[in-house]
Amino acid sequence: MLKGRFLERENRFTALVELEGTQVKAHIANSGRLRELLRPGHEVYLIKRGGPHRVTKYDLALVRYGGQLVSVDARIPNKVVAEAIAAGQLTDFRNYAVTRREVRYGNSRLDLLLEDTGNNRCFVEVKSVTLVENGMAMFPDAPTQRGARHLEELAAAVREGHHAAVIFLIQRDDAMVFTPNDRTDPDFGQKLRAAAGRGVGVYAYRCRITPEQIRITEKVPVHLINPLGD
Repeated sequence: MLKGRFLERENRFTALVELEGTQVKAHIANSGRLRELLRPGHEVYLIKRGGPHRVTKYDLALVRYGGQLVSVDARIPNKVVAEAIAAGQLTDFRNYAVTRREVRYGNSRLDLLLEDTGNNRCFVEVKSVTLVENGMAMFPDAPTQRGARHLEELAAAVREGHHAAVIFLIQRDDAMVFTPNDRTDPDFGQKLRAAAGRGVGVYAYRCRITPEQIRITEKVPVHLINPLGD
């Protein structure tokens, strides 16, 4: 990890960062708005990456916000969840093993396929959450048609006799509850409530973030009716 200072977001996937007195560009692996996190002057952590097809030499990994580190890499949560399930750390999925990742179902590619000893299948989609207001974690922070489609696919899996779940991994440690962000994307909230009503499990976990490790620490309650009332 290389410590730097955030300067500006040039576009959806590129940040300008001051690193050791030099301005460098870093890839943002997150399509969310991240408005409260990506502000000029915020301390950030980069990871140097190689590869012939890369546009930038760095990935933007962490942002220090409100005295804590927040992971902004949306590729991380499905890896963290898969490892936690494999290690038996999530009691909600203790009877399952991860058998496949990035599994095709319907018109989507879902993050995980789990199976238990009875060969029962559970399709899982993992969502990265970075937005927290007054202890309330919310997803999404930008409209997501793709996310809504994933929920419909999970509901279809239940309808066809499988188990299904959506896991919201909160990549910070200050969330007390989770709720859909109806203010930003009311359609996603509606689809989430509909999926839950059809038997899709909805779970949320928060994480402890350090430069060395991202670790799930606690399950948080899910409030499907937005307490903000908007």
